[in-house]
Amino acid sequence: MTGQKKLKAARVLVVGTGGLGAPVSLYLAAAGVGTIGLVDFDEVDETNLQRQVIFTTEDVGEKKVEVAKRRLLSLNPYIKVETYGEAINSQNALEIIGEYDVVVDATDNFPTRYLLNDACVFLKKPLVYGSIFRFDGQLSVFYAGHGPCYRCLYPEPPPPGLVPSCAEGGVLGVLPGIVGSLQANEALKLILGVGQPLIGRLLLIDALSTGFRELHVQRDKNCPVCGENPTIRELIDYEQFCGVRITGEDPSSRATSIAPEQLKEMLDRGEEIQLIDVREPVEWEICRLPGARLIPLGQLTSRLHEIDQTKKVIVYCHSGQRSALAVKLLRDLGLTNTFNLAGGIDAYAERIDQSIPRY
Repeated sequence: MTGQKKLKAARVLVVGTGGLGAPVSLYLAAAGVGTIGLVDFDEVDETNLQRQVIFTTEDVGEKKVEVAKRRLLSLNPYIKVETYGEAINSQNALEIIGEYDVVVDATDNFPTRYLLNDACVFLKKPLVYGSIFRFDGQLSVFYAGHGPCYRCLYPEPPPPGLVPSCAEGGVLGVLPGIVGSLQANEALKLILGVGQPLIGRLLLIDALSTGFRELHVQRDKNCPVCGENPTIRELIDYEQFCGVRITGEDPSSRATSIAPEQLKEMLDRGEEIQLIDVREPVEWEICRLPGARLIPLGQLTSRLHEIDQTKKVIVYCHSGQRSALAVKLLRDLGLTNTFNLAGGIDAYAERIDQSIPRY
């Protein structure tokens, strides 16, 4: 009874209602957590359904937080669900997070992960971290004052565009359920004060071997947020920190980009061009442009000899971000006749060739 009362009085914020947020919120509601906050600005898409089990085909096109709220209340009508149908950012994060006891990071992008970490450090809130990609998952609890924070483990984000998103690189549909359930477990332990939360420990999950490994993570005394002499004392511009442009395309990149319509005209004229696909092999298997050569972005510098510098080189990825990075790299190396396909193969499929599968 004592534990159930603690759950009833608890307030947990789940940021993201997708692959991880779906099982997290369902199990928290079923356990009787009194107030669950849901943050997500997105709408339900048909491509979500293979892993975001809180939604059904009838929900496509609706706001995720509203659908999730209905589902949680139908599961447990004795709880309260607060919804925030907006992106969490440096302007609203402290206000939103300040109302909750535990924060669950169920996001899929680096700017929000660093934002949540820093906000939780400032507010002294525990952050239940989870991430997934393909067949691998990670799980930990970051709690400043009790152990390391996310920046102690990952001081800097990877270069923009280098790491594909789950939508681009794929994820085994059941993996979010595994990691999300474990995140819910960590949140419940924190609320109840039982067991050993994953503070100072990083759990690595391999779904292919059903293997679990644990790494110990030490607090970094030089961490810019939770260290002995912190240099970050307020929330910053996380999109800029992670190299993500907030609005529109960089005007300076227009001269190095071509539109899907321009590529179609080149192909129709029989112009000699070389198409380079910098996506991952799993994406290549889904769809590709005829005549393209696959050179994943991470292999680009070691396979420069495969690029014919006598031809105009058109580089593409899924949405144009990784290929823009590839074009900048190639031009810096002297391959000036290199151009980025704006919008990637997804824009080409939408505007030029509807027979190309989209993902």
